[in-house]
Amino acid sequence: MDLLLLGGTRFFGRFLAESALARGHRVTLFHRGQTGAELHAGAERILGDRDGGIGALAGRRWDAVVDCCGYVPRVVGASCDTLNHGVGRYLFISSISVYAEPTPSGSREDAPRAKLADPATEVIDGATYGGLKAACEDVVLGAFGDRATIVRPGLIVGPNDPTDRFPYWPRRIARGGEVLAPGDPSQPVQFIDARDLAAFVLQLAERDVAGTYHATGPDAPLSMGACLEGIRDAVGSDARFTWADEKFLIDRGVEPWMGLPLWIPVSEGGLQDLDLTAARAAGLRFRPLAETARDTLAWDLARPDEARAASPALKAEREAEVLAEWAAARE
Repeated sequence: MDLLLLGGTRFFGRFLAESALARGHRVTLFHRGQTGAELHAGAERILGDRDGGIGALAGRRWDAVVDCCGYVPRVVGASCDTLNHGVGRYLFISSISVYAEPTPSGSREDAPRAKLADPATEVIDGATYGGLKAACEDVVLGAFGDRATIVRPGLIVGPNDPTDRFPYWPRRIARGGEVLAPGDPSQPVQFIDARDLAAFVLQLAERDVAGTYHATGPDAPLSMGACLEGIRDAVGSDARFTWADEKFLIDRGVEPWMGLPLWIPVSEGGLQDLDLTAARAAGLRFRPLAETARDTLAWDLARPDEARAASPALKAEREAEVLAEWAAARE
């Protein structure tokens, strides 16, 4: 295939490009040149900013494009306009955040989506991200119709993760001792290894498959407790978990999702319990949690300090304070 990637030099896009090249596809990367200059030998590179610079791709032909970095409908619309007559299929990487809150447990891809209070906004924050992604989906579907494929990943994890939304747990659990854990250990969690997501998206492109898919996992239901215990077993730690009440944590400024990753309060609905039937039927497969945990820890430990961005996750000192406060509250 001739494959165009909008993005493709960080995290998921990096694995997608590597997989496509390994499978013998001809890959063109359109990116700003800010990261990944040393990656993907053999790929064609076109440098530019898609906001105003997408015209550099006009007149070219590709079998498929994967839009790894579309967040604003106007910008995605410009990409669609430029590529509509030169691309066979447009695969848009969206998000499970497109759903209206609260999202019912077990929701399928036809669940109600978020709507922007201001349809003209281009501010990307926690209040607008889901609505913007939903609006971008509509732009792609309007332009490409049955030549559009919408992939909605959950939390993307694994090596090269720049967000620390998953690496926190293998790193913290490997350190051992008493570990602060959030809420109810039976609460479900879902996430997808970036390498599995890349394989799935590439398979959809190769088979020219239409539709909308939840791309998250794992294959079998997973609780927060089983997840943390699985990571502990994978990294060979003596960690022991202390589960603190959600309200207690929130009252003390411990942030869900970022402060303690993977944790979404029960009150915020079923974003960690989505139906995966369509994606499984389309070929989504999952590697074991232990493999993801070990590989992520190995990558994290090998990073030089200067390569580490400031992490939003709970610092060790604050974790110890919260554990002490929780113990005192239980006396």
